[in-house]
Amino acid sequence: MNMETLIRRYVIVGERRFSNYWWATVILMGAFGFLMTGILSYTKLSLPIFNTAKDLSFFPQGLLMSFYGSLGILLSFYWWFLIFWNVGGGFNEFNKKDGFIRIFRWGYPGKNRKIDLYYTMKDVESIRVELNQGLDSQRTIYMKLKGKREIPLTGIGQPLTIQEIEKQASELANFLQVSLEGL
Repeated sequence: MNMETLIRRYVIVGERRFSNYWWATVILMGAFGFLMTGILSYTKLSLPIFNTAKDLSFFPQGLLMSFYGSLGILLSFYWWFLIFWNVGGGFNEFNKKDGFIRIFRWGYPGKNRKIDLYYTMKDVESIRVELNQGLDSQRTIYMKLKGKREIPLTGIGQPLTIQEIEKQASELANFLQVSLEGL
Protein backbone atom coordinates (compact mmCIF):
# COMPACT_ATOMS: atom_id res chain seq x y z
CA MET A 1 0.00 0.00 0.00
CA ASN A 2 1.29 3.44 -0.86
CA MET A 3 0.86 6.61 1.27
CA GLU A 4 -2.05 7.92 -0.82
CA THR A 5 -4.18 4.95 0.14
CA LEU A 6 -3.22 5.30 3.82
CA ILE A 7 -3.66 9.07 4.28
CA ARG A 8 -6.45 11.28 2.94
CA ARG A 9 -6.52 15.04 3.37
CA TYR A 10 -9.44 17.28 2.42
CA VAL A 11 -8.68 21.02 2.33
CA ILE A 12 -11.33 23.40 3.68
CA VAL A 13 -11.15 26.82 2.00
CA GLY A 14 -12.49 29.09 4.76
CA GLU A 15 -12.74 32.85 4.14
CA ARG A 16 -10.28 32.94 1.23
CA ARG A 17 -12.92 32.49 -1.46
CA PHE A 18 -13.23 34.65 -4.56
CA SER A 19 -16.65 35.93 -3.48
CA ASN A 20 -15.22 37.31 -0.23
CA TYR A 21 -12.41 39.12 -2.05
CA TRP A 22 -14.98 40.53 -4.47
CA TRP A 23 -17.43 41.81 -1.85
CA ALA A 24 -14.74 43.20 0.46
CA THR A 25 -13.35 45.21 -2.47
CA VAL A 26 -16.76 46.41 -3.73
CA ILE A 27 -17.85 47.48 -0.24
CA LEU A 28 -14.54 49.30 0.38
CA MET A 29 -14.79 51.23 -2.89
CA GLY A 30 -18.47 52.10 -2.38
CA ALA A 31 -17.93 53.13 1.23
CA PHE A 32 -14.97 55.30 0.24
CA GLY A 33 -17.20 57.03 -2.32
CA PHE A 34 -19.89 57.67 0.29
CA LEU A 35 -17.36 58.99 2.81
CA MET A 36 -15.68 61.28 0.28
CA THR A 37 -19.04 62.62 -0.90
CA GLY A 38 -20.00 63.42 2.69
CA ILE A 39 -16.69 65.13 3.43
CA LEU A 40 -16.78 67.13 0.20
CA SER A 41 -20.36 68.24 0.91
CA TYR A 42 -19.10 69.66 4.21
CA THR A 43 -16.05 71.41 2.74
CA LYS A 44 -17.88 72.45 -0.50
CA LEU A 45 -14.82 71.37 -2.49
CA SER A 46 -15.14 69.77 -5.89
CA LEU A 47 -13.22 66.82 -7.27
CA PRO A 48 -13.74 65.49 -10.83
CA ILE A 49 -15.16 62.13 -9.71
CA PHE A 50 -17.31 63.62 -6.93
CA ASN A 51 -18.64 66.57 -8.93
CA THR A 52 -22.13 66.64 -7.38
CA ALA A 53 -20.86 66.64 -3.78
CA LYS A 54 -20.77 70.44 -3.64
CA ASP A 55 -24.51 70.55 -4.48
CA LEU A 56 -25.45 68.42 -1.45
CA SER A 57 -26.22 70.07 1.85
CA PHE A 58 -24.13 68.63 4.63
CA PHE A 59 -27.10 68.26 6.95
CA PRO A 60 -28.72 65.71 6.58
CA GLN A 61 -27.48 64.17 3.26
CA GLY A 62 -23.75 64.72 3.67
CA LEU A 63 -23.80 63.66 7.30
CA LEU A 64 -25.66 60.43 6.50
CA MET A 65 -23.35 59.67 3.57
CA SER A 66 -20.33 60.16 5.86
CA PHE A 67 -21.91 57.88 8.45
CA TYR A 68 -22.73 55.13 5.92
CA GLY A 69 -19.28 55.48 4.35
CA SER A 70 -17.60 55.08 7.75
CA LEU A 71 -19.69 51.99 8.55
CA GLY A 72 -18.93 50.51 5.13
CA ILE A 73 -15.18 51.03 5.58
CA LEU A 74 -15.31 49.36 9.01
CA LEU A 75 -17.27 46.43 7.56
CA SER A 76 -14.81 46.11 4.69
CA PHE A 77 -11.79 46.17 7.05
CA TYR A 78 -13.44 43.47 9.15
CA TRP A 79 -13.99 41.39 6.04
CA TRP A 80 -10.35 41.88 4.93
CA PHE A 81 -9.15 40.80 8.38
CA LEU A 82 -11.27 37.63 8.11
CA ILE A 83 -9.71 36.92 4.72
CA PHE A 84 -6.20 37.60 6.06
CA TRP A 85 -6.75 35.32 9.09
CA ASN A 86 -8.51 32.72 6.88
CA VAL A 87 -11.14 32.04 9.53
CA GLY A 88 -12.75 28.63 8.98
CA GLY A 89 -9.94 27.40 6.73
CA GLY A 90 -8.06 24.21 7.46
CA PHE A 91 -8.18 20.53 6.62
CA ASN A 92 -9.54 17.11 7.55
CA GLU A 93 -6.88 14.41 7.64
CA PHE A 94 -7.68 10.72 7.86
CA ASN A 95 -4.54 8.68 8.59
CA LYS A 96 -4.89 4.90 8.45
CA LYS A 97 -1.15 4.46 8.86
CA ASP A 98 -1.12 5.90 12.40
CA GLY A 99 -4.82 5.27 13.12
CA PHE A 100 -5.95 8.83 13.81
CA ILE A 101 -8.20 11.54 12.40
CA ARG A 102 -7.21 15.18 12.60
CA ILE A 103 -9.66 18.07 12.12
CA PHE A 104 -7.86 21.42 11.89
CA ARG A 105 -9.42 24.87 11.47
CA TRP A 106 -8.23 28.44 11.85
CA GLY A 107 -10.36 30.59 14.15
CA TYR A 108 -10.33 34.20 15.27
CA PRO A 109 -7.09 35.54 16.79
CA GLY A 110 -6.67 34.84 20.46
CA LYS A 111 -5.82 31.93 22.65
CA ASN A 112 -8.12 29.58 20.68
CA ARG A 113 -6.87 30.62 17.22
CA LYS A 114 -6.04 27.04 16.23
CA ILE A 115 -8.77 24.44 16.49
CA ASP A 116 -6.94 21.13 16.28
CA LEU A 117 -8.94 18.01 17.12
CA TYR A 118 -7.57 14.45 17.17
CA TYR A 119 -9.64 11.27 17.23
CA THR A 120 -8.74 7.63 16.83
CA MET A 121 -10.16 5.64 13.94
CA LYS A 122 -11.80 3.30 16.46
CA ASP A 123 -14.01 6.16 17.74
CA VAL A 124 -15.78 6.60 14.39
CA GLU A 125 -19.18 4.91 14.19
CA SER A 126 -20.40 6.18 10.82
CA ILE A 127 -20.48 8.98 8.25
CA ARG A 128 -23.78 10.85 8.03
CA VAL A 129 -24.98 13.09 5.20
CA GLU A 130 -27.57 15.79 5.87
CA LEU A 131 -29.37 17.32 2.89
CA ASN A 132 -31.67 20.27 3.66
CA GLN A 133 -33.40 21.52 0.52
CA GLY A 134 -35.04 24.90 0.23
CA LEU A 135 -34.11 28.53 -0.21
CA ASP A 136 -30.91 28.16 1.81
CA SER A 137 -30.09 24.53 1.06
CA GLN A 138 -27.38 22.95 3.18
CA ARG A 139 -25.45 19.82 2.37
CA THR A 140 -23.23 18.66 5.19
CA ILE A 141 -21.15 15.57 5.91
CA TYR A 142 -20.87 14.62 9.58
CA MET A 143 -18.55 12.14 11.24
CA LYS A 144 -20.47 10.29 13.99
CA LEU A 145 -18.33 9.32 16.95
CA LYS A 146 -19.02 7.02 19.88
CA GLY A 147 -21.09 8.80 22.48
CA LYS A 148 -23.43 10.34 19.87
CA ARG A 149 -21.05 13.19 19.04
CA GLU A 150 -21.15 14.52 15.46
CA ILE A 151 -18.36 16.55 13.86
CA PRO A 152 -19.16 18.49 10.64
CA LEU A 153 -16.55 17.83 7.96
CA THR A 154 -17.65 20.19 5.18
CA GLY A 155 -16.86 23.89 5.30
CA ILE A 156 -19.47 26.58 5.71
CA GLY A 157 -20.23 28.45 2.52
CA GLN A 158 -18.87 25.68 0.32
CA PRO A 159 -21.87 24.66 -1.74
CA LEU A 160 -21.31 21.20 -3.14
CA THR A 161 -23.64 19.48 -5.56
CA ILE A 162 -25.57 16.46 -4.35
CA GLN A 163 -23.40 14.22 -6.55
CA GLU A 164 -20.19 15.69 -5.09
CA ILE A 165 -21.39 15.29 -1.51
CA GLU A 166 -22.54 11.70 -2.16
CA LYS A 167 -19.23 10.82 -3.80
CA GLN A 168 -17.12 12.39 -1.05
CA ALA A 169 -19.21 10.80 1.74
CA SER A 170 -19.16 7.33 0.17
CA GLU A 171 -15.40 7.51 -0.51
CA LEU A 172 -14.80 8.57 3.09
CA ALA A 173 -17.06 5.84 4.52
CA ASN A 174 -15.28 3.23 2.37
CA PHE A 175 -11.88 4.57 3.41
CA LEU A 176 -12.77 4.49 7.12
CA GLN A 177 -14.69 1.20 6.68
CA VAL A 178 -17.80 2.50 8.46
CA SER A 179 -21.44 2.75 7.47
CA LEU A 180 -22.93 5.65 5.55
CA GLU A 181 -26.17 7.19 6.83
CA GLY A 182 -28.61 9.65 5.35
CA LEU A 183 -28.51 8.69 1.66
